[in-house]
Amino acid sequence: MIRNETNARRRREADNAFKAISNAKPMTDYAKAEQSFHENRERLKAERLAREAAADSSALSEPRPKAP
Repeated sequence: MIRNETNARRRREADNAFKAISNAKPMTDYAKAEQSFHENRERLKAERLAREAAADSSALSEPRPKAP
């Protein structure tokens, strides 16, 4: 009797562990495209901000020419 209860408990734990994976719906083509668009937009935004920060720091470090 105890052996059956432990097996049942282990089975429930395994079912609960894999339940989230089995219930997950596959992504549609639209959702995949939308996700890749957002990821690409965030990547490009980060690159642009890095370029602007580098340009600002280089502009600040260069001495200004004196007026004649």
